[in-house]
Amino acid sequence: MNKRHLLPLIALLAGILACGRTAPSTPTPLPAGDATRTLHYDGRERSYILHTPPDYDGTSPIPVVLVFHGGGGSAAGAVTMTGFNDLADQFGFLAVYPNGTGRLDDKLLTWNGGTCCGYAQRQGVDDVGFTRAVIADLQTIAAVDTQRIYVTGMSNGGIMAYRLACEASDLIAAIGPVAGTQNFAPCAPQSPVSVIHFHGADDTRLPYAGGHGPDSLVDVDFASVADSIDFWVNFNGCDPAPQTNSFADVRYESYGGCVEDTAVDLYAIIGGKHAWPGSPGPGWPGGDEPTTTISASQIIWKFFAAHPKP
Repeated sequence: MNKRHLLPLIALLAGILACGRTAPSTPTPLPAGDATRTLHYDGRERSYILHTPPDYDGTSPIPVVLVFHGGGGSAAGAVTMTGFNDLADQFGFLAVYPNGTGRLDDKLLTWNGGTCCGYAQRQGVDDVGFTRAVIADLQTIAAVDTQRIYVTGMSNGGIMAYRLACEASDLIAAIGPVAGTQNFAPCAPQSPVSVIHFHGADDTRLPYAGGHGPDSLVDVDFASVADSIDFWVNFNGCDPAPQTNSFADVRYESYGGCVEDTAVDLYAIIGGKHAWPGSPGPGWPGGDEPTTTISASQIIWKFFAAHPKP
């Protein structure tokens, strides 16, 4: 064989060998349980706790539930308060607990939810961009189901959930704020987002009717629950007259007929204060006692599972 005929054969063999070298290997399954991941975003080192359910292989599409702690709290505290790890193990989703920012790095952490709260709001921390970075980081280690990315949070974390619905509706399918209202304007979502909200009717820290509560820790004129819910009822094109049901200390409102199979639900805890319903106790020393009539975490996951991104 002369040189002119040999060259194409050499090129063909080189291509075959190169393909063999670059063929994807079997991904390493994520270890079950909790792991802390760090990333650099916007000049800061940020972190989050990732809980992976047993037997997840890293390749099957998996939902993600982001759980935002309250103002002054932490990711570790949100793990204990919400119990989402047990639900993640039972139903097969990634439970993700981001840490906010604060002057002390690992204490008194807050989220920039718009007009609230604390260090993050005063410093103009880009927590929407950070959330996008967390999701991008997850996509490097897991097959994230991009139609089933959900956000929930307590108090300042609930406020952050609303801001993400306003500014990251391209990513977020549904939110589940607890004791947090929509304190961000203008809210201009790109697409409908399903909303399920829990709030104590006698909350003295972030009042149900809005304004500044007698026990508020920040000088913020909070939006009301009604204004927050009404925004999404209107934006999602829901029937403005909800179906209602009351039992024990709970008043439930469900707004149907929303576009693209979205929904808006509201659970008001009669006599309830600033707490996560169904939590094993107050979210912090001296905090308010939660109702045990319902489990917000269980109801939130059921709602999330029923409302993927259209």
